[in-house]
Amino acid sequence: MTEENMERSLLQRIEVFLKESSMPPSVFGRAAVHDPRLVSDLRSGREPGLGVTCRTEHFMNKWRADHHAGRVVPQGDRRSRAFRRTGKDARA
Repeated sequence: MTEENMERSLLQRIEVFLKESSMPPSVFGRAAVHDPRLVSDLRSGREPGLGVTCRTEHFMNKWRADHHAGRVVPQGDRRSRAFRRTGKDARA
């Protein structure tokens, strides 16, 4: 398999996972490889290295196993609702 096919198939697998888990792309990137821009960078053509690919695959496999066992905690925006309101009001 060529590098282009590997990165494309990784992105396709991530897209399927995002739909399956209802996880935002930035939360996924941060949880998988400590990079909130991972998915947007991959969508823009970033070529992932072997380490990023392995950590991403491991994260998705572990999440699926934990989800199947009922141990998954929702991973959305962890800020409190009051903080989000204050943050938006502060910027306006």
